[in-house]
Amino acid sequence: MGALDEGHFNVELKGNGVKLGGCIELGFEEERETTVAIEDAVKVLLQGLGEDINREGLRKTPLRVAKALREGTRGYRQKVTDIVQGALFPESGLESGIGHAGGAGGLVVVRDLDLFSYCESCLLPFQVKCHIGYVPSGQRVVGLSKLSRVADVFSKRLQDPQRLADEVSSALQDGIKPTGVAVILQCSHIHFPNFESAFLDSNHRGWVKVIVCSGSGVFENDKADIWGDFLSLLRFRGINVEKIHPRDSDDKCWCPSQAISKMGAANSGMIAAVASILRSLGEDPLRNELLGTPTRFVKWLMNFKNCNLEMKLNGFGLCRLDAVRSNGNEEIHSELNLPFWSQCEHHLLPFQGFVHIGYISTEGVNPIGKTLLQSIVHFHGFKLQVQERLTRQIAETASSLLGGDVMVVVEANHTCMISRGIEKFGSNTATVAVLGRFSTDPVARAKFLESIPNSATAG
Repeated sequence: MGALDEGHFNVELKGNGVKLGGCIELGFEEERETTVAIEDAVKVLLQGLGEDINREGLRKTPLRVAKALREGTRGYRQKVTDIVQGALFPESGLESGIGHAGGAGGLVVVRDLDLFSYCESCLLPFQVKCHIGYVPSGQRVVGLSKLSRVADVFSKRLQDPQRLADEVSSALQDGIKPTGVAVILQCSHIHFPNFESAFLDSNHRGWVKVIVCSGSGVFENDKADIWGDFLSLLRFRGINVEKIHPRDSDDKCWCPSQAISKMGAANSGMIAAVASILRSLGEDPLRNELLGTPTRFVKWLMNFKNCNLEMKLNGFGLCRLDAVRSNGNEEIHSELNLPFWSQCEHHLLPFQGFVHIGYISTEGVNPIGKTLLQSIVHFHGFKLQVQERLTRQIAETASSLLGGDVMVVVEANHTCMISRGIEKFGSNTATVAVLGRFSTDPVARAKFLESIPNSATAG
C-alpha cells in the first residue's frame, strides 16, 4: 500500500471564506519580533493588575505567555494540504457499487480525539473531544492519524465550536474527496464566577458544555440514515451525543464571558495590549467575532487584581482560637469540596478545583462554619497564584482561626497542562499543607485523608 502521487491531490482547500491551505511563514527574526510584541503586551496587563513584573514568579511570565499563545495558535502557520497530500493510499478492495463508500470499506470512524482551542470571545482555552467519521471513495483511504492532525490544525486557532466543526469537515471533504464526512465535537469551556458572585452562588457550575456537529457529502442531510450509523458507533462506546446543539438555534453564543460585557468600562491600556496580542498572532481585532474580545478578556482578568487581603479578612472571628484550645477530648473536623478559582501567575491561564480542610478541635465545641472557610479560600484564590502557595496560604490563615492544628489538601485542574504543548488532558494536581499536630501525627493525617470522598475532583 503506497501513498498516492502528490499530483493526484493538489488542491487549494477553501471553506467558509477561509483559504484552508494557506499559512503564515515567519523567519527567525520575524518570529522573535512577534514574541517580543506579545511579551510587551503581557507586561502591560500585569501592571494593570497592580503586579510588580520584576518580582520572582513573574519575571519570565511574559515570555511563557507568549510561547503558550504561539503554540496554542500554531494552526495559523500550518498547511492542511501538507498533512493530507502524503497520506492518501490506494485500497484495491474498494469496488464501485458496493457499500456506502462505493467500495467494501464502508464507514470509518475515529473517536475520542482530545483537542483544545482558544475561545475567540474571551481568549480562554476550551477543551474538545472530537469524533470524525468518513466514507471512503475513489479507491483511496487516508491515514487515520491524519484525521487527528487536520482537526488539530483548526483547533489551534481562535475558534467557535460550530465553526471549528465546519472547518474540519470542509477540509477533509475537499482534501480526501470522500463520499462524505461527519464531525461531532463535545466542547467544555471553563466558567469562572466573578469575585462577588463566588460568595453568593454556592452552586456555580465550573464548566459550560456544548455538542455541535457538521457534515458534508452524504452527511450533509442530518436526517440521513448514515448519521444513524455514525451515532450508533459512538453510543455503544458510551459517548453521549443526545443533546447536539441545533445549527439554527437562537442561542448562538456559548461563551460565559458574554455576560461580562455588561459590566463597567475596562482599562483602555490593557484593552489595547490585548488587541496587540491578537495582531501578533495573525488575527484581525476588527473581525466581527473579535470586536469585543479584548474588553471581555480584560474584565475577566481584573477578577485577579492584586488586593489587600488583610483588609478583607478584618472582622473574622479570631476569638475562636481560645475556644479550640480549651481542655477536653479532641476530634478531627473537616470541610470538604470547597470550590476555588484562580489564575496561574506563570502562564496567565486559569486553574480551578476543590479545597479540603481538616482541623483538630475540642469535642462538643461547634466547628467553624463552612462559609468562613469558603471565604478564606476565595480570598486567596482570586489573585495570580501558584497552587503550592495557595495551599500554604489557606492553611496559615485557617490555622490562625482554628488553633494551629490544620491540614489542607487542594485538588486542581490546570489549563496550562493542556494549552501550552504538554496536552495532558484529564490530569489533576494535588498539594498538601500540614501544620501543628498534623505534621507529626500520621494517624491524624490518614484519618483526614480517608474522609475525602473518592468523587472529589476538580473537573
